[in-house]
Amino acid sequence: MHTIWKGAISFGLVNIPVKMYAATEDKDISMRMLHRVCGTPISYSRRCPHCEVPVENEAIMKGFEYEKGRFVRFEKDELDALAADASREIKIIDFVNLSEIDPIYFQKTYYLGPGDTGANAYGLLLAALADTGKIGIAKVTIRNKSSLAAIRIVDGCISMETIFYPDEVRSAQNVPNVHLTRGVVSERELTMAKMLIDQLSVPFEPNKYRDDYREQVMGLIQAKIAGQEIEVSPEPRRTNVVDLMSALQASLQAVQSGAPAAAGLDRSAPPLPVTSEGAVLPPAAPPKRGRRTAGAAAAAGAGGAGAPAAGGAQAPGAPEPAPPRGRGRKSPVGTR
Repeated sequence: MHTIWKGAISFGLVNIPVKMYAATEDKDISMRMLHRVCGTPISYSRRCPHCEVPVENEAIMKGFEYEKGRFVRFEKDELDALAADASREIKIIDFVNLSEIDPIYFQKTYYLGPGDTGANAYGLLLAALADTGKIGIAKVTIRNKSSLAAIRIVDGCISMETIFYPDEVRSAQNVPNVHLTRGVVSERELTMAKMLIDQLSVPFEPNKYRDDYREQVMGLIQAKIAGQEIEVSPEPRRTNVVDLMSALQASLQAVQSGAPAAAGLDRSAPPLPVTSEGAVLPPAAPPKRGRRTAGAAAAAGAGGAGAPAAGGAQAPGAPEPAPPRGRGRKSPVGTR
């Protein structure tokens, strides 16, 4: 692993030299912006609109806009001086239980390995955290940004997870229309929903989850490189409207029977869209086979297609579905 930061963990009078490593990596597929006419990558230049000239890095400084069009200016040295003392220290100020921190506060995870010296002190903190079950709350400055951080153990290694300050987390009370979902919920529907949750509850196994979209994009890229003809199929229309109770019953029956459709209820299929009246729009039947589609090419390049989605179009001769049952301010519940 590449060392991205060197410093020390401090708590009380104890100082532990550490090296920081990224614990996660971004797997997003990076694409360039091209000129549609010739396919050349687009270049971007830093230009001053007032002077109408390109600006080199040496002529750039930072500024804070305190009023429209009015700035206070900062030289790089001024900002660097503020963080000079704290930039090499992870200062633990409290120890708490991990369960007391809501996951919304977590940002990014780093591994902290022992430095060139102080291996004994590193092992001491590792053992103390393991025996007490506590995590440390620390302050750290990385790249001129001050953050709170949680110091805990991950697979036998001390890790640091940066966390938001309280004023950086927006209140859920500001989400529009949340209050409309606090009406009376049908006991029968609630029972069915809880049964469905119970049927789909499994131990968390991260290796079973895959980035299906990234695999499809990579398959599409490989198909284009190979010169295969690609045709993007239009999204099928969703016509059947199923009431919420019917959707819950169908979902529960599919899971209990172990039918192939139940695989779509696993984690790969998108949730069924819900209307404002609480009715659910299930996916329509898959399109007829024709020319090779982008999805098929992507699946071939990625090593296989995903699980079929749950639900589908109404079978021929089946009775008409019950009409949506409007319940005023009842909470719309989606199914998977």
